[in-house]
Amino acid sequence: MTETEYIGKKILLVIAQDQFRDEECFVPKQLFEATGAKVTVAAESTENATGMLGGSIKPDIRLSEARIDDYDAIVISGGSGSKKYLWNNRYLHELVKQADAQKKVVSAICISPVILARTGLLKGKESTVFKSQDTLHELKMHGAVYLDKDVVVSGRIVTGRDPKSADAFGKAVLETLEKL
Repeated sequence: MTETEYIGKKILLVIAQDQFRDEECFVPKQLFEATGAKVTVAAESTENATGMLGGSIKPDIRLSEARIDDYDAIVISGGSGSKKYLWNNRYLHELVKQADAQKKVVSAICISPVILARTGLLKGKESTVFKSQDTLHELKMHGAVYLDKDVVVSGRIVTGRDPKSADAFGKAVLETLEKL
């Protein structure tokens, strides 16, 4: 990937307002920007968001203001805050459904693939998730096929397992975006 390969590509990076996983936000974001993509960070508000490891970022827009027509891909960061702020967020669920309908790249890492499962996007599809009783139950309940891998690509859907997978996850998102 060269620095100019993704100029003009727009990625919506969704994070929890509090307790997002730092590596799962910052590593892919830096990778996307280094290849020329424009990244817009969205959360519940535009107040500073705080990561589990103490990092912070000021979201560009509120999740309720995001319009999937403006983006080529949606990337949902993980972290313990995902369960509280994102799993049941109706705006996010609608964005995910619209992104899928418009054949865009849809991706999530850590515990956030649960969001994709809850929207029906993972039914019958291979995916990964941070392994816990809750997350595995959610994937199974919504018909996903769980694979114990760092990153799983199923068509236009990319899922990543954990913070150690953040770099491989980001690269898989870019490779999937390149195929569209």
